Amino acid sequence: MLDTALGNPRRLAVFRALQLGDLLCAVPALRALRRAHPETHVTLIGLPWAASFATRFAHLVDGFLEFPGFPGLPERTPDIAAFPAFVATAQAARFDAALQLHGRGDLTNPIVALLGARVTAGFRGEGQWCSDPALHAPWPAAGHEINRLLVLMDHLGIPRAGLGLEFPLAPDEVAAAAALRDRHGLDAGRYACVHPGARLHSRRWPPESFAAVARTLSQAGLRVVVTGSADEAGLTARVAALVPGALDLAGATSLGVLGALLQDARVLVCNDTGVSHVAAALGTRSVVVSCGADPWRFAPLDAERHEVLHESMACRPCAHDVCPIGHPCAHALTPERVAPRVAARIGVD
Repeated sequence: MLDTALGNPRRLAVFRALQLGDLLCAVPALRALRRAHPETHVTLIGLPWAASFATRFAHLVDGFLEFPGFPGLPERTPDIAAFPAFVATAQAARFDAALQLHGRGDLTNPIVALLGARVTAGFRGEGQWCSDPALHAPWPAAGHEINRLLVLMDHLGIPRAGLGLEFPLAPDEVAAAAALRDRHGLDAGRYACVHPGARLHSRRWPPESFAAVARTLSQAGLRVVVTGSADEAGLTARVAALVPGALDLAGATSLGVLGALLQDARVLVCNDTGVSHVAAALGTRSVVVSCGADPWRFAPLDAERHEVLHESMACRPCAHDVCPIGHPCAHALTPERVAPRVAARIGVD
């Protein structure tokens, strides 16, 4: 047990109510926290989907508490009626410490203070309220998300434990992916995954552009596997219809089975979304087309295996679900620009 600014907490809450990629970027911080306080019971407070994240990362997280949302936070429609019960449940847990690992903290520092922990730490924006300035690090204005979150660990005297991502795969997920590959004749290293979806429409490269790049992969001798959620089936179908022999697996896999499928893929071509971080964690080569997002903040750190392509725009990063000005950042990245970078990742001249 190290002597950190958190003392010796028996029960600790970590607040990060965000999406898949955001939580994967927090894994190095969670790993550092676990190594510094191995006996501490860590509860992740997050969006409903993150219950599965807590299960997958049981070596870093011991429990999960669903956050019902709050006005002004865009990640989910707030359930105001559920908020008092959420606070009561958190306070009944009697956390010794609570970490605001969500971001600047303008709205979330007051929320985390309501958890009733003996000690509250996190980030603070300039001039913004926090419960204890000594335990709140100034929010870094720039830098990669992984390193930004580790700034808080530095501030609290918690040694870093590497920058690498993780994505543990359960044996049943690996077996299910193997059965899927056998069923469709997918040999390891002989197929490419193309993932045209993203939660925000402003983060999506046009499906016709994905299809054009996918055709070059097919011409290079790789089977094209188009992946996505069940909600993205219309989008994946548009791509698959334009690529001879493409396999459309939208909605056919869980996140873990998709991860196991990615592990044996030759390359992933995708938007700047959570699956790019899964590929980075598993070491699968990727080309990420970044539309709207901040490419410097969320790019995979290993530039040898992963490449992020983007077009500089004054309006980046974009907060819109649908671009109001015609999506110039997406259309400026033509398939003719992207295809050679994908070819370089698979070793084709």
